[in-house]
Amino acid sequence: MAAVLLLSFLLLAAPAAAIDILRRSLAAQTKGDLASITAGNPLVANAMNDRLKNLTDAFAQQMGKEFHYCIKDTDDEWNIAFNFSTDPTFLSNCMQATDGDVPQRVCTAAEMKFYFESFLDSNGRKNYVRPNKNCNLTSWMDGCEAGWACSAGPDQNINLQDAVNFPSRTLDCRGCCAGFFCPHGLTCMIPCPLGAYCPESTLNKTTGICDPYNYQPPPGKPNHTCGGADRWADVVSTDDVFCPAGFYCPSTIKKLSCSSGKGSTSQTKCFHKGSCKPNSVNQDITIFGALLVGALSLVLLIIYNFSGQLLTNREKKQAKSREAAARHAKETAMARERWKSAKDVAKKHAVGLQSSLSHTFSRKKTLRTHEPSKGAVETDVEPSKGSGEKKSNLTDMMRSLEENPEKGEGFNVEIGEKKKTKGRHAHTQSQIFKYAYGQIEKEKAMEQQNKNLTFSGVISMATDEDIRTRPRIEIAFKDLTLTLKGSKKKLLRSVTGKLMPGRVAAVMGPSGAGKTTFLSAIAGKATGCETTGMVLINGKMEPIRAYKKIIGFVPQDDIVHGNLTVQENLWFNARCRLSADMSKADKVLVVERVIEALGLQAVRDSLVGTVEQRGISGGQRKRVNVGLEMVMEPSVLILDEPTSGLDSSSSLLLLRALRREALEGVNISMVVHQPSYTLYKMFDDLILLAKGGLTVYHGPVKKVEEYFSGLGIVVPDRVNPPDYYIDILEGIVKPNANVAVNAKDLPLRWMLHNGYEVPRDMLQSGSDAESSFRGGGDLTPGGDTGQSIAGEVWGNVKDIVGQKKDEYDYNKSSQNLSNRCTPGILRQYKYYLGRCGKQRLREARIQGVDYLILGLAGICLGTLAKVSDETFGALGYTYTVIAVSLLCKIGALRSFSLEKIHYWRERASGMSSLAYFMSKDTIDHFNTIIKPIVYLSMFYFFNNPRSSIWENYVVLVALVYCVTGIGYTFAIFFQPGSAQLWSALLPVVLTLIATQQKDTFFANLCYTKWALEGFVIANAQRYSGVWLITRCGSLLKSGYDINDRFLCILVLAANGVLFRCVAFFCMVIFQKH
Repeated sequence: MAAVLLLSFLLLAAPAAAIDILRRSLAAQTKGDLASITAGNPLVANAMNDRLKNLTDAFAQQMGKEFHYCIKDTDDEWNIAFNFSTDPTFLSNCMQATDGDVPQRVCTAAEMKFYFESFLDSNGRKNYVRPNKNCNLTSWMDGCEAGWACSAGPDQNINLQDAVNFPSRTLDCRGCCAGFFCPHGLTCMIPCPLGAYCPESTLNKTTGICDPYNYQPPPGKPNHTCGGADRWADVVSTDDVFCPAGFYCPSTIKKLSCSSGKGSTSQTKCFHKGSCKPNSVNQDITIFGALLVGALSLVLLIIYNFSGQLLTNREKKQAKSREAAARHAKETAMARERWKSAKDVAKKHAVGLQSSLSHTFSRKKTLRTHEPSKGAVETDVEPSKGSGEKKSNLTDMMRSLEENPEKGEGFNVEIGEKKKTKGRHAHTQSQIFKYAYGQIEKEKAMEQQNKNLTFSGVISMATDEDIRTRPRIEIAFKDLTLTLKGSKKKLLRSVTGKLMPGRVAAVMGPSGAGKTTFLSAIAGKATGCETTGMVLINGKMEPIRAYKKIIGFVPQDDIVHGNLTVQENLWFNARCRLSADMSKADKVLVVERVIEALGLQAVRDSLVGTVEQRGISGGQRKRVNVGLEMVMEPSVLILDEPTSGLDSSSSLLLLRALRREALEGVNISMVVHQPSYTLYKMFDDLILLAKGGLTVYHGPVKKVEEYFSGLGIVVPDRVNPPDYYIDILEGIVKPNANVAVNAKDLPLRWMLHNGYEVPRDMLQSGSDAESSFRGGGDLTPGGDTGQSIAGEVWGNVKDIVGQKKDEYDYNKSSQNLSNRCTPGILRQYKYYLGRCGKQRLREARIQGVDYLILGLAGICLGTLAKVSDETFGALGYTYTVIAVSLLCKIGALRSFSLEKIHYWRERASGMSSLAYFMSKDTIDHFNTIIKPIVYLSMFYFFNNPRSSIWENYVVLVALVYCVTGIGYTFAIFFQPGSAQLWSALLPVVLTLIATQQKDTFFANLCYTKWALEGFVIANAQRYSGVWLITRCGSLLKSGYDINDRFLCILVLAANGVLFRCVAFFCMVIFQKH
């Protein structure tokens, strides 16, 4: 016993030198004595284990450099594979079987390196190594056969950490020990890694193969028995040394059955309620997937049926508060009227009482009492007399303006500043509504007192201090001509006139007369054109674009968000476009005033409606379209056919609202088609254009018939004047034969009538004039007649490029002369965020369908593409990348495809593009987080990979973030149909490139390569020990690097950011034709 302890101590203290010295000193002893000393002794086995660990550590440093792509932490990986300290029984057994000769039989670092290099050079296809010092054509012994090894002899000093020299091993050849493998062509033993099962083989007399391995003893050598394991390779080449499925191997010579668990080196307890049958390869956790399917279905059912309930309840509460405030305001107004009536009655009684009492006094006393009262009356009346003079002066001014509007003085009434203290003190919702409705009731009372809506009849309203002032803008233009930059086609020609504040101007003319082009030029929105002439703003040469924050432009199409209510549409525009320092109560007042003026009270809480969902009527939608510009309190309001599609009552209601805006000094111009006579008479000015953009008349409506009568054109009885004039300009109606002027001469007559300069081509022959009238083109020499097709195409290209440039210049113009400071980017981002959130809540059913499809895809792919240990589940992850990319891109398309035209309108009005884009992206982050959860909750439990659900989730989040950015780019750059096609094709094509063209420049550009690599690496990290060669071979074949997991996530995230930048650039640069 003492000898054993001494031997063990020396072995532990100096494992390299002491073993050799002691082995030589004990060489004189019989082999049986040494065997009896070492056999079954754990201390000796531990000493040998330490030597093996030193050997593998030295070998690991070299292999870690060469196999860095599959070994992340060399020390950790080698410790997992070759740390036999927990059960070194196989070492004790081997030392007993070899009489303590294990150190002379174990491969050195050089021999192990030689084996792995030979194995990798042959890609695992050969089960033998290259010729070497001990096994070659001239020297071949039993130890060179598979499963056998030889000893170096007691005379050689073997340094297991020597990575250069091969020792000579030719003595005492015998079968490989259990727990080791002896390659074909090497005469040394290599320890089997943990997770392997390497027992001694037995000869199968039926097949002649050494079971459980696949080699045969050499023929002609009856004494050459079956040895141990012959090679450690990847699982595809051979799975001889792998622990069999349904078992776990705590050591390389022990195999135990899995009773209710799973594992390779130890038995891991299965999940509670999971299905784990005895000797099962893996646990069945499909039941958890089924439970999640049921839970997800229940959640989606709740979302589908109650998605709009949250907003509906909020709207109901707001409606109750609003109704209470309106009721309170009406009661207050009625009480005020009653008090006023009672006060008037009391005053009359007081006057009557005074007169009756005066008769009881003497005449003298009466005279005495009347003298001071007369002075007092004179004193009291004096200021009222002054105010009466002021009112009289204002009335005279308005009367003179109505009689001679061509002076251009406009509505120059000085309107006082509005008291803002009440609105600023209102904080709660009920206080705000009370303030707003109180002001509205007060305005109604003022209107009741001033029933006559002519200018002279509303002087008291104009001088009231509660009416807000607006900057007054007068637009004058002289010889305004618009010519396309490329084709040189003229859209407007020599238009001269003035648009004055406080007046409503109607622009009329036949189709192709340039009515919309004229208003676009006035608003500074004419793009792709070369503008000549002068445009004066309040008599100054200033760019109209500098006033875009107080210019309202109502497009012909009803561009309104269909998934928002009427009030939400108006309220959003008011918050983003009104002054930032205006209180919330005042903004609510503006919105409520517009709703009241446009008659939208009954549908204020109704959705506007989309193609799929029914909403308000077409006329109401048209009024909401106008209201979006009215709520920003513009100084100039331009409308493109606002009455088209409206009935007479709706048109009358709309025009009355516009008249109310004009009373506040707004400069209003609008294109109208076929107005009724009642509507026609409500306009102040008429601008009549002929084809080619030529002016036929520009002046007051009251004088248009007088002017045309002077030319001999008289409107027949019961015919609407504008319809008759347009028919003449269209050529449908011919003037009387005795009239000296025809339709094509009307623009020329107007220029001569006003003394304007007439272009030369309009003074040419009648044929040229008619051609100019009908074609509206440039008739200067060298015009379109001799232009080639190539020149025409080039001109069109220049038109498009010029249009894009002008659109960009208009939207990026930062000069602001409007003195209105709208909310900044952060506040607009907040407003956009609230609007997008409401839209997503109302689209919850569509989102629910997306989640359902994603969950079904996870179930199908998880069931069909089970994890393969050979490829670490690459096939299932490939399908995952394609499916998730396709479904998430299609969902991302909806964020921008359906709202391009809304964005163009909002951007043209001065709203922030960055705030709009960031709010959309921020709301979509919800899907970026939730969609991976929905997919993994199905895929993971039906596929059951070795990687954790968190590792899969991180990669999937990065993938969804990346493809969402790509979806944004497609949605903005392409039309909806093309965007969907690209979204479907791109992930398939990129996946093929990434899997077929490995380690190429194009493959590295594919986001699918990085996503697939991230999934495979996360799974491959779970395969260690005996799976190390399989991992290295699979990663080498795929071109992946186990150290690039963080890089994969970073590249996916960087792609997401890059494509979002590209999408934002496309959104800002590329707009509608």
